Amino acid sequence: MRQLLQKILPENDFTRKCLAIGVTVLLAGLLTLWGIYQIGEYGLALFMLTPLFIGAAPCILYGIKKEISSREAASIAFLSLLVFTLALIIFAIEGLLCVAMAAPIGLFFTWIGSLIGYAIIKNTPGNAPTAMLVLLCAIPGLAFVEKEQDIKLTTVVSSIEIDADPQTVWKNVVEFPQLEEPSEFIFKTGIAYPINAKIEGTGVGAIRHCNFTTGSFVEPITVWDEPRLLKFDVLDQPEPMKELSFWDIDAPHLHDFFVSKQGQFKLTALPNGKTLLEGTTWYHHRIKPAFYWQLWSNEIVHAIHNRVLTHIKKNSEQQ
Repeated sequence: MRQLLQKILPENDFTRKCLAIGVTVLLAGLLTLWGIYQIGEYGLALFMLTPLFIGAAPCILYGIKKEISSREAASIAFLSLLVFTLALIIFAIEGLLCVAMAAPIGLFFTWIGSLIGYAIIKNTPGNAPTAMLVLLCAIPGLAFVEKEQDIKLTTVVSSIEIDADPQTVWKNVVEFPQLEEPSEFIFKTGIAYPINAKIEGTGVGAIRHCNFTTGSFVEPITVWDEPRLLKFDVLDQPEPMKELSFWDIDAPHLHDFFVSKQGQFKLTALPNGKTLLEGTTWYHHRIKPAFYWQLWSNEIVHAIHNRVLTHIKKNSEQQ
């Protein structure tokens, strides 16, 4: 295979570099489309193995017929990642925000891939094509394995102290009027945010609608302990964000990959006559590695909580 590649790869340095990048981006792109649209998985295969491949493959293809330095290896690896990223945006596969969120982990594993590719081509060049093939096949293999893994709930709790009694706060928790336009940067990037809340009925079984910029959360009430605890399930929910793009993107991760399951508001009367209001959301997402993506999702949920809690505080203290 190595001899075959030596015959196929052009002698011209620029042409060989372009071919190495082009082949890498094409293969990575096809595997990405397969993983997203056929396997239905956003996980380690996409966010770790694919950047590893993008980092290693062009170094191997470019370095088979010439000696390259570690700096050249890193340069061609990051150039391949740039072309791959631009392709995702141009062909409306992903939006700017999601690309930006994935950038830190993508850059890191592309760099690791460049080191692996450089080490292979320098120390064991005879094994270079086999190593590239193994890494290529590992991407869909891991995606299939990840698809069968269990999903775990994550809990996010935010709180605020309100200068009003629990009964007054309760009225503003159950439903609240239109919120002001957000000033937080995170909500100017396309992330959905709450605009008001309405309720149909009272007590257990009532249906609360928390309206966001992308649609409504439908929340059947499961606990109505006035004025201490309001708990609800989430029967239906809108898209979590609107992708920043030149096109109208409807990526699979906007549907059933970030799922809110339950929520509650807990009101605690304080000795000073004030009320401690806690908002809790139980959610899960099917995007991995979980430890990385939860850093983003937890902060987003906290931002949503704080927007609602601050609004409830303002309305309660004005009454």
